[in-house]
Amino acid sequence: MLRLTNVILPLDHTDADLQAAILARLKIAAGDLIRTIVFRRGYDARKRSAITLVYTLDVEVKNEEALLARLKEVPNVGIAPDTSYKFVTQAPAHVDKRPVIIGFGPCGIFAALILAQMGFRPIILERGKVVRERTKDTWGLWRKRELNPESNVQFGEGGAGTFSDGKLHSGIKDPKHYSRKVLTEFVKAHAPEEILYVSKPHIGTFRLVKMVEAMRETIESLGGEFRFEAKVTDLEIEQGQVHGVVLENGERIATNHVVLAVGHSARDTFQMLYDRGVYVEAKPFSIGFRIEHPQSLIDKARFGNFAGHPLLGAADYKLVHHCKNGRTVYSFCMCPGGTVVAATSEPGRVVTNGMSQYSRNERNANSGIVVGITPEDYPTDRGPNHPLAGIDLQRELESRAYVLGGSNYDAPGQLVGDFIAGKPSGELGAVQPSYKPGVHLTDLAPSLPAYAIEAIREALPAFDRQIRGYAMRDALLTGVETRTSSPVRIKRQDNFQSVNTKGLYPAGEGAGYAGGILSAAVDGIKVAEAVALSMVGSADARGGAQAGEQIY
Repeated sequence: MLRLTNVILPLDHTDADLQAAILARLKIAAGDLIRTIVFRRGYDARKRSAITLVYTLDVEVKNEEALLARLKEVPNVGIAPDTSYKFVTQAPAHVDKRPVIIGFGPCGIFAALILAQMGFRPIILERGKVVRERTKDTWGLWRKRELNPESNVQFGEGGAGTFSDGKLHSGIKDPKHYSRKVLTEFVKAHAPEEILYVSKPHIGTFRLVKMVEAMRETIESLGGEFRFEAKVTDLEIEQGQVHGVVLENGERIATNHVVLAVGHSARDTFQMLYDRGVYVEAKPFSIGFRIEHPQSLIDKARFGNFAGHPLLGAADYKLVHHCKNGRTVYSFCMCPGGTVVAATSEPGRVVTNGMSQYSRNERNANSGIVVGITPEDYPTDRGPNHPLAGIDLQRELESRAYVLGGSNYDAPGQLVGDFIAGKPSGELGAVQPSYKPGVHLTDLAPSLPAYAIEAIREALPAFDRQIRGYAMRDALLTGVETRTSSPVRIKRQDNFQSVNTKGLYPAGEGAGYAGGILSAAVDGIKVAEAVALSMVGSADARGGAQAGEQIY
């Protein structure tokens, strides 16, 4: 097939208009066009009065080779790449020690799925509950202020991504088209087919729950074994080689291949790894607040008179500001038509995150507004440059937020106008908070370091110049956002194994090698391939797949 890129049409074009654009680009008659597949559809909203759709199309035509030769100088026409997934190996008839995967978020799901599809029958250990039980526990915090430290937004089947916007786009380099494998498997698990072609696909929480269950059933049908509420508390390491994992109940599982896909909030696991001598280092992450606006304001600012168009949906945004104090403030995990959610996993702490359903039809838009920080900013009570100092900072800020919110899991909040003016808020304005169990209005300045408050105060008016109304007085800030990414990196070699612990495969967001559902899932595929090649003793096991791109 041929691939046509940058095919631009008006927002309300017809199918006939699309066909006419293809025929004009290829300079062929209608009878020579066999079929068309939309590979990608995005939009260009830089001119709000003339928003256009931008297509990437795969087309099948008669006499393709001759046509391609005739059009070799025509831009944006070429051969469609092969995006199908190809397994690197298959399991032998007998596998002595099965691979173990710790964690069943996006990275663990795809590590398990790929290994199962290759016949390695992985054992999956998840400290939390199955997704539906986990959902009940999560609502227990939101509705009753009851936190289960092992079953919440962060821990349980599906990982933190289950309670999110379900975004499925990423900026990672993907020359082997692993992301296509991810999207294809999601569609098999009952995701909407449009995720295969819309430029910014998303799924939403309710659909993610059903998909996670379907993928678990697929893995089980291929010989995978699941154990929920199975917390790993120790690794057996001898002479730099993993030999097994130990569960909280004392059970030992022998294995020489452990995929560590624990997510960015497994603080006790990070401590255990450090205590066992696994190489861990601090890495940058970001801190800040959630901000809420009326979704209608964002729609109008982005789409003008086209706001509400069904092909555009609820508008999103991406903002960055470089501050005078040297800090960078940016929007993070923007959730159109969504809600701000309580995302703590430890008692006595408050953490915010964003979530939305597939419909994105809630009244508010929300986003993290966060400040980038580095290990030089972390506390030093453990000693200079301690690998776990970022965790100490997260805990300190989350504890401050808990107290500022009233010590009952309410989140501290402040109107944007009051925040910029440096005075506490006393009553809500036009924007009603979506955070549950509730928001306690106060002064957010004590919740973050002074440099972060200074930077956000400077950034909000700058963002208002990009999106009119962004710094509206009644917009609401809710604190604190601290789980933007892992505060540690469990460093690995090109063969995806820990730099000093053979058989341990740090993976995904928790290990510092992904940022979001899609990149974590892709990293799970890469790690699964490395495990499989190691288990069959392939000469490609060291360099058969390139190390995952680090996401900051």
